[in-house]
Amino acid sequence: MSLTRPPYLILSPEAPAIPLVVSIPHTGTLLPEHTAARLATDRMREQPMTDWHLHRLYDFLPRMGVTVIHAIYSRFVVDLNRPPDGRPLYPGRFETGLVPLETFQGERVFSDPPGPDETPDLRKAFHSPFHDALRSLLEARIAEHGRVVLVDAHSVGSAASRLHGELSREIYLGDRDGQTCGHWLRSCLQTGFEVEGYSVSVNDPYKGGYITDHYGRTEGVESIQIEMCQRVYMDESDPSGGPEHPRFGVAALALQRVFTTLAARVS
Repeated sequence: MSLTRPPYLILSPEAPAIPLVVSIPHTGTLLPEHTAARLATDRMREQPMTDWHLHRLYDFLPRMGVTVIHAIYSRFVVDLNRPPDGRPLYPGRFETGLVPLETFQGERVFSDPPGPDETPDLRKAFHSPFHDALRSLLEARIAEHGRVVLVDAHSVGSAASRLHGELSREIYLGDRDGQTCGHWLRSCLQTGFEVEGYSVSVNDPYKGGYITDHYGRTEGVESIQIEMCQRVYMDESDPSGGPEHPRFGVAALALQRVFTTLAARVS
């Protein structure tokens, strides 16, 4: 399988680059024909597991000297936040795999699921290029600054799922129980969000996925995951109208203030 364009977009800093990289692996919505034709229902064609509009919510970051990489394709093609070898992130707990076959609500994704023989090609075409690019961005910042902070940005629907009950907090931070970053990073973000009036949970129920876990154990890298409830910035029943929702701009300004503080700490 070959693509005519990379399965990601890099937004380069528009100001002097600081040692801060933000990845957004689940904001993509593009569906290749071979995937779209195999989706089980119209509900799946609505892509219910998308982290809606996050690349737009965080579009202020390059102006702060932050480097951003975000997905273009839907996570129904390949989940960029899962280990390439398919090993579980949370042994014993339900989770979606490298190619998700069920949603977090237990809905079937495909009428004709991709078989194991297709996984290597999907991994090579989508997963590997994204991670090769992310690794290069991190290495470039380490070469320039001696260190780098990686923030993995996500959003999540508030409804109960097979992972958790209904989500009552607005922000969920995950650092794999303190294994992927120093306490200062978690504290900086937690305090920043709380000052903005958001309630914050740490490592419950989200501890960070593959990106946080893998790169946060790399020398010179500290990483943390942010999950923002989608009700904070949009109407969860109408994802298409997200950027036009009154809460969208409010949330974007709050994020900008939180990241301004973080940028000052890492610069």
